[in-house]
Amino acid sequence: MRGKRNIRPEENKLDPAELNTKETKLPAVQARQVWRTIRGFILWSHERGTIQYDVMVTLILLFVFLSPFFINFKDRPVQRNPHSSGVAVYPDGSGGFVYQVEGKAIEDGDDAGIRTQLLRIIEPISGGVSITRYEILKDNKGHVVAYKAWVQR
Repeated sequence: MRGKRNIRPEENKLDPAELNTKETKLPAVQARQVWRTIRGFILWSHERGTIQYDVMVTLILLFVFLSPFFINFKDRPVQRNPHSSGVAVYPDGSGGFVYQVEGKAIEDGDDAGIRTQLLRIIEPISGGVSITRYEILKDNKGHVVAYKAWVQR
């Protein structure tokens, strides 16, 4: 028989298998490796595609999406109830704004009373301002249609 080699029985001796029942100690993780890993998380030095990178991204996403349920950031918008009247705002050409307020929102009165009422309507929209001047717009019959107020901050 060509290609087959006869193996002698004395060459075919195998060592008997031993059952190892001793406890093997795992190698202690060095403190240097632990600190290197923590430093890598803090300085974000792990490469994309590694398990450390994926863990960091997952923790960040969990914080972003779950923290509003547990942390009150007190970032609600300020509730301002602007006056229910119609107010139109447009630029006056010199860097300021003109507010046009419906006439029915203002009760007739003296100059100081009208300015106070106009401010009460305009300030919730624009914040703290002062009225430099105002005009009363009337229709053909003399009824007050609107008030134009020029304001500055």
